[in-house]
Amino acid sequence: MGNQLLGIDIGTSACKVAVFHEDGKVLAQCAKPYPVYYPQSGWVEQNPMEWWDAVCDGIREALSCEGVEAECIKGIGVDGQSWSAIPVDRERNVLHNTPIWMDTRARHICDKVKKEIGFERIFEVAGNDFLPSYVTPKLLWFREERPEIFERTYKFLQSNSYIVMKLTGAMSQDYSQCYGIHFFDMASLHYDTALAELLGLSPELMPQLCPCDAVIGEVTKEAADLTGLKVGTPVVAGGLDAACGALGAGVYKAGQTQEQGGQAGGMSICADKALSHKKLILGTHVVPGLWLLQGGTVGGGGALKWFRQELGGECSFDELTAEAEKIAAGSDGVVFLPYMAGERSPIWNPDAKGVFYGLSFDKSRAHMIRAVLEGVAFSLAHNLRTAMETGVRIDTLNAMGGASNSLLWTQIKADVTGKRIQVPASDTATTLGAAILAGIGCGVYRSYEEAVGRTIAITRVHEPDAEKRAVYDRSMELYLRLYENLEKTFSDFK
Repeated sequence: MGNQLLGIDIGTSACKVAVFHEDGKVLAQCAKPYPVYYPQSGWVEQNPMEWWDAVCDGIREALSCEGVEAECIKGIGVDGQSWSAIPVDRERNVLHNTPIWMDTRARHICDKVKKEIGFERIFEVAGNDFLPSYVTPKLLWFREERPEIFERTYKFLQSNSYIVMKLTGAMSQDYSQCYGIHFFDMASLHYDTALAELLGLSPELMPQLCPCDAVIGEVTKEAADLTGLKVGTPVVAGGLDAACGALGAGVYKAGQTQEQGGQAGGMSICADKALSHKKLILGTHVVPGLWLLQGGTVGGGGALKWFRQELGGECSFDELTAEAEKIAAGSDGVVFLPYMAGERSPIWNPDAKGVFYGLSFDKSRAHMIRAVLEGVAFSLAHNLRTAMETGVRIDTLNAMGGASNSLLWTQIKADVTGKRIQVPASDTATTLGAAILAGIGCGVYRSYEEAVGRTIAITRVHEPDAEKRAVYDRSMELYLRLYENLEKTFSDFK
């Protein structure tokens, strides 16, 4: 049956499990949902133990598929959502739900820290702003608001490192997930003890740093009993979902760019040095020696999912986009701001709201659907424009995520951004990226170039339409002006 690799993705709405042949063919895949909790305004949590239950269910289902054999799985890679802060004690018990990437409970702490320590002091080390969604403010929130939990905490884990711990018993902190830890020096890749002390924290709160493709341990008997995996199967550290998705979309060299069309949206530009921008996100790639300058938006596929749930009736996604295709580029003046849970880069405004502008009696549901698709594309273009201020050159985007399956939506993104968009063969880019890390760590592949060459193929290409680009340039300026004019209103009426 050949070598097989297992990729596990800890997403926001579900865990995805996929088994790949070493040539990239998908042998099995499934998704297992779990809840998101909203205990208070601005609080967004998940229970890591529910992640683990879903992972176990997913692996058992994958192993039951024809052609998949536990004995053939040579390695396991895990990726996960960003900016978790999972407190575990020495016995590896979870002490509290983790605030996830959408959580903003630490806003008051961020204001206080930036006033006392200074934005520039933090930014020169971390290369990122000090915002409530990141890991560090959550650590400080536990220290200030849940001191009994903080005192009992042995280590704080990330989403992928928690699952790796459940599989192997070993704790780890991979480099790609360090971008939420502000006392991690993004250029030299080590903890800055002096800044940690200024923050009132210690690097000892985090597990040992390690490369994403490093083998952390092997599947224990306990984990094997729960999952059906073979005892002793190697497990690598894994990494950030966006970075694994970039790798799984074929972005593994400086100068390449990945476009993300999952629940959330965004982009990742691969560079061979730590390029930072105060309005974007800087992290290390899962590929050693590379960094990713990233833009992360709230409005991705989730915006269309919301529209379908609330206004779509019985229509499928394909039926909705077929309606939108009948409307001309620019949606006849209807513009959508996709800030459905505040917005991340480049505006970083948790008070921002979703807005439809330009509705009138002559507008239809189809206009609104197309405006949603275009609004998400505008948020992508906003991030790309911001990134270009650093001097990076962006020519082609490699698309990933469920939205890349839509020919219309992908073409709209090409027309709005003016960039060529390539779509790889599979929409399992994130789990494939995690599996590639396992293949590198376990010796299935000799290099990232070999791994990408063997597993990833481009199935279609979207070239930008110059005439539509001219229409979208005007719509984009309206999009930006709407936010500028509404910014104060968002804050005054939050």
